Amino acid sequence: MNRRSFIRIGVAGVSTGIIAPEIVLASTMGKEISRNNMAGGVFYTKESPGRWAKKAGAHSPVLEKTASGVHVVTGHPMNQGKHWIIKHVLLDSDFNFIAENIFDPAKDKAPISDFSLSGRSGAVYALSVCNLHDSWLAMLEL
Repeated sequence: MNRRSFIRIGVAGVSTGIIAPEIVLASTMGKEISRNNMAGGVFYTKESPGRWAKKAGAHSPVLEKTASGVHVVTGHPMNQGKHWIIKHVLLDSDFNFIAENIFDPAKDKAPISDFSLSGRSGAVYALSVCNLHDSWLAMLEL
């Protein structure tokens, strides 16, 4: 392979690595996160629970719009040392980090988070992370 071909292939590979994730996520996530090809594998949703089909009810975060932001609840027990929700992570419509709430199963009786969001509109996503059953994603349109 000559130098020019090597450079051309390298540039094409880097471009694909930058552009392809945007195409996959942006074109398929939106309001239909459960139809994304990563749902049920990389992350789970109530509609696409993958290998955790019997766990969806207790692991999917429920988002509610409040006067000051978003209220997130996961209906999951907090059994210290055994099975609990580690944290809630709030993401914007482009999946950029907004905030997180880390839980202590010795102190927190339930995985409940309140996030302040002044002046935001559009979609927000919440991840509920379980120590045994991975990450669960839900969306709320503000």
